[in-house]
Amino acid sequence: MRALAALATVTALLLACASPARADPDWSFAGEDDPPRRQRTAAPSPTTGYAPGQKALPGPARVVSERRLDARTLDLLISSPSVGRLTPVRLLLPRGWSRTAGRTWPVLYLLHGGADDYTSWTRMTDVSTFTANLDAIVVMPEAGRAGNYSDWYNAGRGGPPKWATFHTYEVRRLLEIGYRAGTRRAVAGLSMGAYGAMKYAAAHPRMFRFAGAYSGIMATRLPGIPAIIMNAQASEKQDPLALWGDPRRNKKVWAANDPLALAAGLRGTSIYMSSGSTSLNGPLDAPDAPWNAAHLGEPISAYTARALSARLKRLGIPHTFHLYGDGTHTWPYWTREFKRSYPMIVRALGLRDG
Repeated sequence: MRALAALATVTALLLACASPARADPDWSFAGEDDPPRRQRTAAPSPTTGYAPGQKALPGPARVVSERRLDARTLDLLISSPSVGRLTPVRLLLPRGWSRTAGRTWPVLYLLHGGADDYTSWTRMTDVSTFTANLDAIVVMPEAGRAGNYSDWYNAGRGGPPKWATFHTYEVRRLLEIGYRAGTRRAVAGLSMGAYGAMKYAAAHPRMFRFAGAYSGIMATRLPGIPAIIMNAQASEKQDPLALWGDPRRNKKVWAANDPLALAAGLRGTSIYMSSGSTSLNGPLDAPDAPWNAAHLGEPISAYTARALSARLKRLGIPHTFHLYGDGTHTWPYWTREFKRSYPMIVRALGLRDG
């Protein structure tokens, strides 16, 4: 187990340092938990003067700007007291959608991974075309490079940032009030977002009818896992104790953010978990693809997912667990697993097809 902890620590550093190129530099996000060396605020909108990363405006959460990218893609800029910043959210809108429609639409939340941002799903996958016939709103919120889908502890002071409050309350309510979002919801994510999806579903029973987790940490307190999380925070120039405090002194805070501890809250939720288990190149990797130590994230994910799966079995909670052996910690596998789970998502949203 000590060997696993050491391996996990190295992997966390490598994963957190691997920052993908941004495809949307004119409206990129520099959040409260971003290190100063990466902070940059986009040029303000010529019509509103607002840009992601600016300090939140006084008052409650509200949409301060919109940006329409194409027929389906609408970016919102939300002034969030929970995050403390103007924070973007990307929407893929269904056919026939309008703010004045006499109906609502179910909602699919797609959560991004660490060292990435809200553009990742549309930047790295064909999710826009793949969901073209989905009669639902697809929501891709910003979550910080190392936000960990949590309300930060900050030595007991609390947030900002309060990413969990932003996603499960502020974004949810703004979409329901102003964008015709309904109350049938599904949530899925990769890596850090996989953790967020499972934790949100477990911490808020019945809020989400489906939770999909592709290659993420499913148990935060197993031997070696706190070292992963704290080293990942440190690699993003964050105080490792700011997220949930000390794993020993602040056990209750860590437990409150542990999907394994919250597993009973998943009863009634359709669940899909998946992970590679070897870190070796698999069928979706090019034959000559060089191996990267970041792929060690797969066996670490599998280690925690096995624990959650065992817990769910003891609780009598049905779930799908796809442990697929060889495969790297990369988008081809996350995209494949999303598509494998897609029929479950469609059914959970109460739709006949997607």
